[in-house]
Amino acid sequence: MSTAAVTAGIVVLAVGSFALRAGGVLLRDRMPLGDDAERLVERGTVVLLVAVALVSALTDGTGAAPVSRAAGVAVGAAAALLKAPLVVVVIAAAGTAAGLRALGV
Repeated sequence: MSTAAVTAGIVVLAVGSFALRAGGVLLRDRMPLGDDAERLVERGTVVLLVAVALVSALTDGTGAAPVSRAAGVAVGAAAALLKAPLVVVVIAAAGTAAGLRALGV
């Protein structure tokens, strides 16, 4: 694939993304959503962010991520669910992944 084709694709996607965002801002007051639709959009946003985070955390290129990374994500998620401070969550997740990698897992 040529550089020009990649650049053109990036420009088209950037313009389309900006148009969608601008459309949302401009049409927000003209097309009010009901309460059910608002909740659905909020939940959809959360589901999308969680899905992106999981795919990023649990895959590496075309295959599965190392077990150490998955374990680090699991420990970090557990610490977050227990409402630990963010610093503790990050240190626990990183420490778990680093420890397992040091052990060769």
